[in-house]
Amino acid sequence: MAGCTGGPSGGDETETTTEESTETTENSEGTTTAESDVTNVGMVYATGGLGDGSFNDQAQSGIQQAAEDFNVDFNESQPDSVSQFSDYQQQYAGSTDPNYDLVSCIGFLQADSLSETAANYPEQNFQIVDSTVDEPNVGSYVFREHEGSYLVGVLAAHLTSMSFSAGAGSTQSDSTNVGFVGGRESSLIQKFEAGFKAGVKATNDDIDIQTSYVGSFNDTTAGQEAALSMYNSGSDIVFHAAGNTGTGVFQAAQDEGRFAIGVDRDQSVTKDSYANVILASMVKRVDTAVYNAVEATVNGNFQGGETTTLGLDDDGVACVYGQQLGSEIPEDVKTAVSDARQSIMDGETSVPQDPSNVN
Repeated sequence: MAGCTGGPSGGDETETTTEESTETTENSEGTTTAESDVTNVGMVYATGGLGDGSFNDQAQSGIQQAAEDFNVDFNESQPDSVSQFSDYQQQYAGSTDPNYDLVSCIGFLQADSLSETAANYPEQNFQIVDSTVDEPNVGSYVFREHEGSYLVGVLAAHLTSMSFSAGAGSTQSDSTNVGFVGGRESSLIQKFEAGFKAGVKATNDDIDIQTSYVGSFNDTTAGQEAALSMYNSGSDIVFHAAGNTGTGVFQAAQDEGRFAIGVDRDQSVTKDSYANVILASMVKRVDTAVYNAVEATVNGNFQGGETTTLGLDDDGVACVYGQQLGSEIPEDVKTAVSDARQSIMDGETSVPQDPSNVN
């Protein structure tokens, strides 16, 4: 990784967007504007890094879109471990060339270090995605992951209860069984698990649900092994909330001729070599959270000390069918998913956030 002027050095940082000078900078349209008009953003990604086809890539698409729409320059850092979060946050916050107008911290694991960093740099605006930090200079963005996960649970329950074949996968006629693979066990990832289980059980209480947390968001081998165990124990469909670890889940689905459900982005597109086993993805609009925070910064109305929550009713989360397999899913199953979505939005269905509360 090349070091950036005024930004962190070392690790996996990548310099992007326009070249900077001390007086002027050229924007994407080729016109020249005063550098003081440029909004500078530092991106600190979650462990697992870019290229996950999921959480970090979704965040990157948000800053890239903001850079296209506004006069924004951004630099990116990809920590290898939780211990590096504080260093990257502080180096962006302490930079004077450039001065960063916003430091965007992606992932709940950054919350502890950001609580300290934000207090030490009270004039610096920060964003955190997937957690809340109670500091007046931090804008927190969280999601109702359990709502979107409920919908893919309904989908999985219907399909495991029938004889269904599409692409490279098929269900087992003698088994009604699904699985969930999580990255690091936490209250956040448990929201995915809780919603998924609740959707499954609300559809068919007799379905068995297997669960495994592998302890990492960037261990494809562990994800593959966990999913293989589930498929070999009867699971037809495995839903993952595990970042790049989930790539291993897709590989296991292909190995066993079963199905998987992706997360954060439409992974039938971002991991298109596995599109023949990806039924759907529980999309989480991390890009919207990043874009909105940058837009507010550009417009001078960034709100620190506030929490923004995105759910089904504002398209913060959604069940998106796979590009290859979506057309093969029976219409009555899609109707059941759509009805479940409406029921949640109407307040008729309350989705638990803790797996222990799933009946």
